[in-house]
Amino acid sequence: MRVLVVTNITPDEAAPWRGQFVRDQVDALRRSGVDVELHSFPAGTRNYPRAVGSIRRILRRERFDLVHAHFGLAGWCAKLAGARPLVVTFHGTDVRHPLTGFLSRRLVGRLDLIAAASLALFSPEGERPALPRRPGANAVLPAGADLDRFQPASRADARASLGLDPGGRYLLFPAVSSRPVKRHDRARELADVLGAELLSGDGIDPGQMPSLMNAANAVVVTSDNEGFGLVAVEALACDVPVFSTPVGIAPFLLRGLDGCLAAPFNPGVWAEAIRPHLEADDPRVAGRDRAAWFSAQLMADRVIEAYGEVLERGQDLS
Repeated sequence: MRVLVVTNITPDEAAPWRGQFVRDQVDALRRSGVDVELHSFPAGTRNYPRAVGSIRRILRRERFDLVHAHFGLAGWCAKLAGARPLVVTFHGTDVRHPLTGFLSRRLVGRLDLIAAASLALFSPEGERPALPRRPGANAVLPAGADLDRFQPASRADARASLGLDPGGRYLLFPAVSSRPVKRHDRARELADVLGAELLSGDGIDPGQMPSLMNAANAVVVTSDNEGFGLVAVEALACDVPVFSTPVGIAPFLLRGLDGCLAAPFNPGVWAEAIRPHLEADDPRVAGRDRAAWFSAQLMADRVIEAYGEVLERGQDLS
């Protein structure tokens, strides 16, 4: 099977790890024997017409059994370039954002498979509409975590590699602080209540994120919404405690897991739950087995199965 993967979730200087989950899925697909070509382009209004042209040239030059786009606007670029059959995975902002959400919903009727990073995207959230469904053409296809890269490691070594205080009290906010939806203000308030130092994902190289997670006493996901919530899976893969608002897969992922919490943000409640982790020498939770439910390789197997179903439907219609 030969697949063209298209994405505008592309790394830049401010977020060098952006879109790593797409690359992890591509690597997992390749390990499973799928011949994948990755076409990544930067987001931005001026880049989309160029992307349509570059995708069209690729499709004219080479033959693919299927095109898989990640993010709604990348899906539009692929569609306008003539991609068929076309699968699009929607990741959250492309569904919930007032403008890109509208465009994503307009794209749904033109797709061979409508894929969501989590089941939550198929339901309304607050006053924001859900990703529409179409009978026989829906799937939930998370990207998954690379369990080889994210695994438990010595907290002392992780802190030493990052130049952190060996006895420090650290909370990790694993996102870019400038993105309003991630709610850095909440994480800041929580750290102040606890007298802890707040680390963030600003400008972090992808290779440093596992060390950053292992160095932290706990990871806090304070977002207003998440399409999936991969960082929670990655932290659990390191056996690091996770505290999250009930967004994306967090309620399912953290349910019944001692030392973790998925609940509406309340600084007093969260602080009381986190405090024991700040006072322990090396706080850990039994998270790795739970994270394995969403490994990149397992999720890639689901993607391959979905590809097969799309291609089989196409043959039935021909």
